[in-house]
Amino acid sequence: MRRPTASQENPWAGDKGHFTTKHTKSFLFLFFVLFVLFAHTVHSVQSAHLIHVLPPGETFFMNWKLLLAAAVLAALWLIEGLHPLMPGRRARVPHYTKNLALGLFNAGLVALLFAGFLVTVAAAAEHRGFGLLRWLNAPPWLAWPLAIVVFDFWQYVWHRLNHRVPFLWRFHKVHHSDVELDASTALRFHTGEIVLSTLLRMVVVPLLGITIAQVAVYETILMPIILLHHSNVRMPRRLDNVLRWIIVTPYMHWVHHSDQKPETDSNYSSIFSVWDRLFKSFRFREEPREIQFGLGLREEEWRPLRGFLALPFRQAKKE
Repeated sequence: MRRPTASQENPWAGDKGHFTTKHTKSFLFLFFVLFVLFAHTVHSVQSAHLIHVLPPGETFFMNWKLLLAAAVLAALWLIEGLHPLMPGRRARVPHYTKNLALGLFNAGLVALLFAGFLVTVAAAAEHRGFGLLRWLNAPPWLAWPLAIVVFDFWQYVWHRLNHRVPFLWRFHKVHHSDVELDASTALRFHTGEIVLSTLLRMVVVPLLGITIAQVAVYETILMPIILLHHSNVRMPRRLDNVLRWIIVTPYMHWVHHSDQKPETDSNYSSIFSVWDRLFKSFRFREEPREIQFGLGLREEEWRPLRGFLALPFRQAKKE
């Protein structure tokens, strides 16, 4: 097989394999507009709901988690262009833009409609001393790590349910239908799935006895990790092997996005990889380049944003 040229391996490279001025300007413009807009818009909407509910100390992570996510996404974009695992992708800007648009829409909708309710429910549970972790009466140095671990376990359960329950899978398949996995895929979720997940959080957060501040810290940790393990970055194999014992890595999560159902129904963990090992849902491939992403759907029929949103209902009509 003929080795691809430098320009084929790096769709942002010039004749000598370096970024051109035109590409650099495109890169800076894309991330300045989309990522800063994403972070600022959602933060502004959240602040309107939460400024009178949470004390200033507890809003720190909520203020910065989206800006951190934007910075990590921008860095991964750059690395994906320089060191991709799957080279030769030519439509990175449209692909990122569509996934980001869906993520922005979802984040804004949730912040506008549900953030205040979630904070109110969590605050009421905290005021009454209700919830599993509060009943344990653990000291703060133990309660905070426990909250992160317990909530990550809930994320594992919820993710697994999205694969097992047909109604939930209709929405979750929008995430799995991406045939060109990259960091932006981490933001590609159907609005219906996001709404259902948020509604369930209004029950799960008080039941577990988790505070909004702890949820914000969890999401601040979660976002860089899920962006990384969706990314098209050629991570050194030894580094992936070490990190995989603690967190979900690209080599692990790419298997989850395989077009083969036994592999799709595996590796559900979000942050800590231990859940898949404990509950026997861990799968691995030695050569990730052999993985075919997506679900075999005719993506060209629904690539526009409205197609993403209509996909679960189209499938329902066919069935």
